[in-house]
Amino acid sequence: MNVFDVIRRPLVTEKGHAKREEENTLCFDVHPDANKIQIKQAVETVFKVKVAEVRTSNYEGKLRRRGRFTGYASDWKKAYVRLKAGQRMPEYADI
Repeated sequence: MNVFDVIRRPLVTEKGHAKREEENTLCFDVHPDANKIQIKQAVETVFKVKVAEVRTSNYEGKLRRRGRFTGYASDWKKAYVRLKAGQRMPEYADI
């Protein structure tokens, strides 16, 4: 996996925005098979910042319905990436 396969997209939510402000932490949707070391290296490479800590969380896909048809959303993984003190936030995160 290259760095753009590891980080799928940033998650911009109210909770993520609060963590960004208070804890200097970014939230990403990442590849389910990516480990913490790969996530750390990908964030440091793409955004050119130093990472202090990576926490991950796995989510199971929910049951979804469209009329009489049912199916499951895909399983996914979220990563909380805390930057080292003094590091500047990436520009996508500035709202």
